[in-house]
Amino acid sequence: MTKKIVLASNNQGKLKEFRQILSPLNISLHTQSEFQVPEAEEPFHSFVENALAKARHAAKLTGLPALADDSGICVNALGGAPGVLSARFAGEPKSDQRNNEKLIADLANKDDKSAYYYCVLVLVRSADDPQPVIADGMWKGEIVAEPRGEHGFGYDPHFWIPDLQKTVAELESSQKNQLSHRGQALRALFEKLQ
Repeated sequence: MTKKIVLASNNQGKLKEFRQILSPLNISLHTQSEFQVPEAEEPFHSFVENALAKARHAAKLTGLPALADDSGICVNALGGAPGVLSARFAGEPKSDQRNNEKLIADLANKDDKSAYYYCVLVLVRSADDPQPVIADGMWKGEIVAEPRGEHGFGYDPHFWIPDLQKTVAELESSQKNQLSHRGQALRALFEKLQ
C-alpha cells in the first residue's frame, strides 16, 4: 500500500531529489502547493526548529503526515553563514544567482574556503505529533569562485568535493543522492522509522 505524505516545501529541486530517493519505499510524495498550503514562517535560528514548524504547518492544513527539510550551506570563514538563511542569503525574493554572488563576494578575501551542507528532516504523523522523527546529515566540501556543472540547484555549482574533484553540480543525480546531506538524512530517517 502506498503511503501519502506531504512535503512541506515548494522547492522543485528538493521534490525531485526526495522522489528519487523515496521511490523504492512505496511513498507517494506531494508538495504542499498541491493542497494550496502557503509556505510556513521560518522564524527560528536553528534548522531543527524551522523544519518542525514547517512539518506541523503542512500536516495541520492537509491532515496528512508531513515531511519537512531545513537545510543550508554553512561556511566556516563566515561563522557558519548563510546557515538557516541560505535560501534568502541575498534577501527577498529568493534567488540562487544572487545568493551565490553574495557568497563568493563575502569569501573573496578569506583564505579558508571550507564549508558543509547540513540538512535536518522532520516527519510528523499529524500536526500535534508528540514524537516527531528527526534525522540529519552533513556533507563537507569547499567553496569555489567559478561555477561548474549543469545539475543540482542552489549553491551546487560552487560546492566543490575534493575527493571527487567535482562540484555537486557536476554529479549525476544518483551520485548526488547517495552522498548528499539530504540523502544521508533521508536514509537515517527511514532507519528510524523501521
